[in-house]
Amino acid sequence: MSATLNIVIAPDSFKESLSAADVANAIAAGVRSVIADAQIHCLPMADGGEGTLDAVLAVTGGEQRQIEVADALGRPRLAQWGWLPNQTAIIEMASAAGLEHIAACDRDPARADTQGVGELFLAALDAGAQHIVLTAGGSATNDAGSGMLRALGMRLLDSEGQALPRGGSALKDLTSIDTSALDPRLHKTGVTVATDVRNPLCGPNGASAIFGPQKGATPELVQSLDRALSQFANITAQSTGSDLQDHPGAGAAGGLGFAALAWLGARMRPGVEVVAELAGLEAAVAKADLVFTGEGRMDAQTLQGKTPWGVMRLAQQYDVPVIAIAGSLGPGYEALYDAGLTAAFSLVNGPIELEYALTQAPTLLQSRATDIMRLWRFAASAASTHHSSG
Repeated sequence: MSATLNIVIAPDSFKESLSAADVANAIAAGVRSVIADAQIHCLPMADGGEGTLDAVLAVTGGEQRQIEVADALGRPRLAQWGWLPNQTAIIEMASAAGLEHIAACDRDPARADTQGVGELFLAALDAGAQHIVLTAGGSATNDAGSGMLRALGMRLLDSEGQALPRGGSALKDLTSIDTSALDPRLHKTGVTVATDVRNPLCGPNGASAIFGPQKGATPELVQSLDRALSQFANITAQSTGSDLQDHPGAGAAGGLGFAALAWLGARMRPGVEVVAELAGLEAAVAKADLVFTGEGRMDAQTLQGKTPWGVMRLAQQYDVPVIAIAGSLGPGYEALYDAGLTAAFSLVNGPIELEYALTQAPTLLQSRATDIMRLWRFAASAASTHHSSG
């Protein structure tokens, strides 16, 4: 260990409680309370879901912009997007068509669509974007990105040549696709989809079956939506010559991933890798003595591309220990040890009211980091003493 401890703090947000930046700052305060001269690098992270835009702008110094768009139900909404100096735009689909913006009683996956996401694309193109990073998570939609494509100029037609109504259910009547008015600037713009989802578009592991219920879909509607999205995929394949409905990630954000792959020539990448690259995480980890990460809940699903998984992979390459602090530790979190995790700690010591935990999260994080660093300092001191006496 170097004379001055070099620590990287790279957590995700704690949903409904703290942003990734707030989590990092709370952990940093705990570290400094024990080792005041530690060199700390706070790099807020995300994996493609809600909060990714904030995390990217926090670590890159990018500019937040906003524009009024349609939300998932077509209502006006002020959505944010990001602009980086290298002419890269960051579009967080959840800012426009996110589930968190739709009251539970209003959720309607049959009619919800991604028009607002397409409107954010247009704003980025108007600004001169050469590359667009689309974060695909937290959606209220199940329209296979058809609303986004419609906003970009595509026409989706039924057997009588009439434009289809909005929403995923309408795709069951799709007969042809007219791309003559599709924005030509898209051909010159690189698109990357950042997501932690690898589901295909259709089938038992597809967008409708896996994510539809949480958006309000009944079992019957799930089946209907799955058939409608399959129809869209089949007509798309006839039009493009490529069938991408089984591509990993095509089912992300209600099938938005499929639209980006099939019609925008997008590249699909794990969201945490995209954010890590923009943040310069690898260079920071390579010089670190210790890395902190975390998220609201860590369990077996964390291995499916969540932020701690990505941080651990990098740290493992450089043989740097990784400590994770989570709001809770769920079934299967132990599997993370084989992925590079050194130790994991829950935010709370015992039973606690959820509302209290959410409001006290900064204090709880700082306290847990303090406990961890006291142990770290003791272990380092004991090792040094043993080495000297030896």
